[in-house]
Amino acid sequence: MYMKIKINDNHFSKNIKRLRLASGLTQEQTVAKMNVLGSPISRSTYSLIEMGRGNIFISDLVALQKIFKADFSQFFEGVGPER
Repeated sequence: MYMKIKINDNHFSKNIKRLRLASGLTQEQTVAKMNVLGSPISRSTYSLIEMGRGNIFISDLVALQKIFKADFSQFFEGVGPER
């Protein structure tokens, strides 16, 4: 069973995009690397996550952490407890 997390926060989606750009990757390259790591994610689904309109599987967040060589805290910078 895979767990999804719902993060309806602009900071989270902006952080993912910032980390991707800092890694010098396009969305297509990022998704290709995620696919190699076992994620079936599509570019359109990934795009929704970066726009703050899609949910992310925890396993995909782990893949992004490895691809971007980032600390998990970097994904959550500026994310508050409010809903």
